[in-house]
Amino acid sequence: MNICMSDHNCSTLNCSPRIFLAAAVFAFLSVLLGAFGAHGLKATLESHDMLDVWKTAVDYQFWHALALLALSFRPVELSRGRTIGLAAWFFGVGVVLFSGSLYWLALGGPKWLGPVTPLGGACFLAGWGILAVFAAKRLKSHAQ
Repeated sequence: MNICMSDHNCSTLNCSPRIFLAAAVFAFLSVLLGAFGAHGLKATLESHDMLDVWKTAVDYQFWHALALLALSFRPVELSRGRTIGLAAWFFGVGVVLFSGSLYWLALGGPKWLGPVTPLGGACFLAGWGILAVFAAKRLKSHAQ
């Protein structure tokens, strides 16, 4: 999928429709859940001292939706490798595990979900780590 907003030559930029869709869905849901938490659930979340937990879930979901959006647009030369897709996969799983478990815990879900949250955080770290190693390798190869 090649998305261009003008008549300029966009042949050097590719868009991954799956990553783009995941970014759009996660961003949409983070705005929806943020508004729902701030208005519809505010009294319930405050009474259980879980409003900050809900906000943390929304924040991490939104920031990683933006990261996915950035990953969905990449130079053609990066489209053949699996690095971007792997990082995107870890971000997506991280959102589901990290933010999903926090939402559920904030709503009174079972306490066994507590250990799921750090697994989501580990997925976020894996995605960022993959991108950092990828960038360092590309920087090194360009310096030579």
